[in-house]
Amino acid sequence: MNEQKLICTENAIRLDKFIADSDIGLSRSAAVNLIQCSNVTVNGKFVDKKYKLFEGDTVILQIPDPVEYEAKAENIPLDIVYEDEYLLVVNKPKGMVVHPAAGNYEGTLVNALLFHCKNSLSGINGVLRPGIVHRIDKDTSGLLIVAKNDFAHLNLAQQIKAHSFTREYEAVVFGNLKDDNGTVDAPIGRNPNDRKKMCVTLKNSKNAVTHYEVIKRYKGYTHIKCVLETGRTHQIRVHMAYLGHPVAGDTVYGVKNEKVPFTGQCLHARKIGFVHPKTGKYMEFVSDLPDYFNEFLVKLNNISK
Repeated sequence: MNEQKLICTENAIRLDKFIADSDIGLSRSAAVNLIQCSNVTVNGKFVDKKYKLFEGDTVILQIPDPVEYEAKAENIPLDIVYEDEYLLVVNKPKGMVVHPAAGNYEGTLVNALLFHCKNSLSGINGVLRPGIVHRIDKDTSGLLIVAKNDFAHLNLAQQIKAHSFTREYEAVVFGNLKDDNGTVDAPIGRNPNDRKKMCVTLKNSKNAVTHYEVIKRYKGYTHIKCVLETGRTHQIRVHMAYLGHPVAGDTVYGVKNEKVPFTGQCLHARKIGFVHPKTGKYMEFVSDLPDYFNEFLVKLNNISK
């Protein structure tokens, strides 16, 4: 059981909302569940989720230790670009979740990796994310690297931390960018109004830097290249939305009723580069734009004539 102590700094705020808005990282439904299971006290007493807190109130949460689900191996085809005894580079299709989580315990990249690699995956990230050094979103296609042992995992993670890891994406964004190239240097953190979303914020955030360059302009859209200097959750999607040019088809950060309908964001991890943990040799891999991306460009080209 993990105990968390919170001190209320405002008046007349509901208990469940207060917990969800804190930095603990619980959703409002999770907060309600804790309260209903008698795992929350206010000034030493059990209260209802609607209880109104006041400045100075002490809230104690008893958060049960997570019971980790062990992912199972599944015979799912993988597009493997490179593989050796230390790592592999996979070209992930759009629509595939990287690792198991609530609501997605099957059909993920990890399930496929467990079948393909057997017991040869790093264990640093636990049984739900074996071998996963970095992630890309479900509806983002493209390259990501997988570590087969802890030595490779630690080495690659250090390269990412040192910003020496090459990650280049291509995307189609809504609207026409003013400049042909630029840099977004804006910290990203959890959205205080929606814990499932990220946003540009100075509160409880981490620095985030994205470099972009226009590839081609279309009527109402722009095809761009993005190079990540950092790797925050939803970084490109958040940064482009921050500029007022969200990724096309992005249902979370995008615009409603786009001129050219698109399902799931038009974002592809095209290039990845790193120093091999064992040989010390720099390696770089490029993935061609997938069919869904090229078909969208054809549509944009047709409406731009």
